[in-house]
Amino acid sequence: MQSKKIVKVGDIECGADELFLISGPCVIEDEKIMMTIAERLKEISERLNIKIIYKSSFQKDNRSSLDYYMGPGLDAGIKILAKIKEQFGFSLLTDVHYPDQCAPVAEVVDVLQIPAYLCMQTTLVVAAAKTGRVVNVKHGQFLAPENMKHPVKKIEDSGNHQIILTERGYSFGYNDLIVDPRSFYHLNNIGYPVVFDVTHAIRKYGIPSKDVNGGAREFLPVLARAGVSAGVDGLFVEAHTCPSEALCDAASQLDINLLEEFLKPLIELHNVEVKYRS
Repeated sequence: MQSKKIVKVGDIECGADELFLISGPCVIEDEKIMMTIAERLKEISERLNIKIIYKSSFQKDNRSSLDYYMGPGLDAGIKILAKIKEQFGFSLLTDVHYPDQCAPVAEVVDVLQIPAYLCMQTTLVVAAAKTGRVVNVKHGQFLAPENMKHPVKKIEDSGNHQIILTERGYSFGYNDLIVDPRSFYHLNNIGYPVVFDVTHAIRKYGIPSKDVNGGAREFLPVLARAGVSAGVDGLFVEAHTCPSEALCDAASQLDINLLEEFLKPLIELHNVEVKYRS
């Protein structure tokens, strides 16, 4: 396995020996909820000594119905994210869906995320790369993990080597996702920091994301342990003050009040894995 690049996001050295976390609500909701979650994440970060990138989407453009909440939009969403950054000092991550969103998002946000369904969209990936910001490419559930080298090459050829790769499972059968631990090996071998998006890995597609039956939250601990044991550099755990009332991914987000205890054994396991590697 080739050596891995260190990608800096604020004061976080992604790909170094310290486990980091990407967390926040799936989509930007009421500002009060957003600030409450940010405050809790700040407390968790300080108590557990874990670096956190705050994540929330201003737009969810892949909802399965026009009736579902899609977010506040770019302008309103970026204003809320900027306020969180100013008040709590978090580095920020959000999705971009269209090339013309990349430049204005990059003025505030530290990491531009390419959604899994869009990871092979050349124009989008190149526009994100040309901002000079870190680009987090989510592994498309239709793509063999070793083939993630193709969107990575597009970013590199655009002059950007600040890349993170995120696993979130494969489409399997009817509306289910499966996490194959071999993918962590293949993604690591591309040479950039690897994150495991454990909360999206438990989604049950075909069931509305506001439906509390649309996910299998009981598998979060075992999947997270598998990813950390396999050597991921970071975890992606969406969190909400009341997941059952969340406007998106109500069945998969973790209650923010449970996040600290959820993380403790994973940090310990990561430290063991680092010692084993060395």
